[in-house]
Amino acid sequence: MRTVIKVEGPEDFFKRGKVVAKLADQGKAIPREHIIAFEDPEDMARLITTAKLALFREVRQSSGSITELAERLHRDRSAVKRDIDELEKAGLIEVQDMPLPGHGRKKEVRAVAEQILLAI
Repeated sequence: MRTVIKVEGPEDFFKRGKVVAKLADQGKAIPREHIIAFEDPEDMARLITTAKLALFREVRQSSGSITELAERLHRDRSAVKRDIDELEKAGLIEVQDMPLPGHGRKKEVRAVAEQILLAI
């Protein structure tokens, strides 16, 4: 699924909603995309930091546990966990609780978005 991260005002949001509603009324296919819209460009900038984009790229390349990702990125685990929480809240990645063979559990992080487009 394509994910678009952009800045848009309420008018654009409602305009996009009308287009989707019209397609639904006509029985036409609705484009499969996940849109994350911000009114304030500074809010968008907090989501797409260099560290978070590097983390997302790493997860997209190969899923792994939070600890594994922190080691691969040479970052502190708690900082990676905070970034994962924000990316998960935005719907770009997901964290699944997985059983470990033999005993225990781990949190597996994987990408949900196949492609991210930034629009301003």
